[in-house]
Amino acid sequence: MTSASSYFAATYVEARGKFRDAAERAGARLSRYTNSTRGPAGEELTTDVAVLGPRDASRVLLTMSATHGAEGFCGSGVQVGSFASGIAGELPKGTALVAVHAINPHGFAWIRRVTEENVDLNRNFVDHAKALPRNDGYEELHDAICPREWSEESREATRGRFDEFVAREGAAAFQKAVSGGQYNHPDGIFYGGAAPTWARRTLMRILADQLAGVRSLALIDYHTGLGPWGHGEKIVTHRPGTAALRRAEEWYGDITNPALGNSSSAELHGDNLNGLDAVLAARNIEFTGMALEYGTLTLREVLDAVRADNWLHHHGAVDSKTGRALKAQIRDAFYGDRDDWKKMVFEQGASAQRTALKGLQG
Repeated sequence: MTSASSYFAATYVEARGKFRDAAERAGARLSRYTNSTRGPAGEELTTDVAVLGPRDASRVLLTMSATHGAEGFCGSGVQVGSFASGIAGELPKGTALVAVHAINPHGFAWIRRVTEENVDLNRNFVDHAKALPRNDGYEELHDAICPREWSEESREATRGRFDEFVAREGAAAFQKAVSGGQYNHPDGIFYGGAAPTWARRTLMRILADQLAGVRSLALIDYHTGLGPWGHGEKIVTHRPGTAALRRAEEWYGDITNPALGNSSSAELHGDNLNGLDAVLAARNIEFTGMALEYGTLTLREVLDAVRADNWLHHHGAVDSKTGRALKAQIRDAFYGDRDDWKKMVFEQGASAQRTALKGLQG
């Protein structure tokens, strides 16, 4: 019996190869979208799409990896495993699977959450022609979140700022201030961008290419970094009171929703699930989206890894002893590179996929 660990990869290049090989063996139709940047070894960067099922399917399950690039190890492993194990082929009549591998290939290859534009793709789905969301908490803390030096002394100083904010505003307000999304500091973290990124535009192209005739769409977007080790939290961001949220509750049961205050995630500006709501509604597509979020390290360790990586790419040298140590740190924050974690991730991912396929049948 094949071990779940074999579905996962150590690098973007290996992950891409495993994905395409598994999809081809399963009989999927493959296409790719080439990013203009290159990887750390000069390698080509692509978003790859594999499709199983009828071309005129009215119901589609779409899975997506590497919205946050460094989290792509997780999603890629589930996608590879679903093809290799045969789960991807368990498609009811009139239903297709569309697997989008590495929607943010630059971040995956460079082991960064962000795109080549230093944008958090999951904060980029706003209307940039209108007034952008404000995040006063981030404005207050930006210089502490992103210090110009990365040392034990600077980290100790920023912890004092953070502790003071938490004491005054509360832990939930601190998490929202830091991670909710901000649009004023291109050199900061959780930056939503000044325009749609290549990755966002590419996702729109994929939807246009693959969803002709679709009436019902389920999306599972794989994420890591929040919650207990290996636990997959089913985060749904459809607004309270909507039919989409009710469907997700009926399908998955134990979902969470940041707007209801029961999620490990803060309520976000510009996330892809809410961003796609209006796009798909305009095409009369019934949409049920979910982010499957797997835990790794503590929230503080994950946040420090994100801050350190941001410092490294703006002020440090990636190809240095310090740079290599910080890249290992962010990899650990978003990839639980152990057999038990991979087994938990794949089994929960496979279960969610089967649940979505059942839900799509109405």
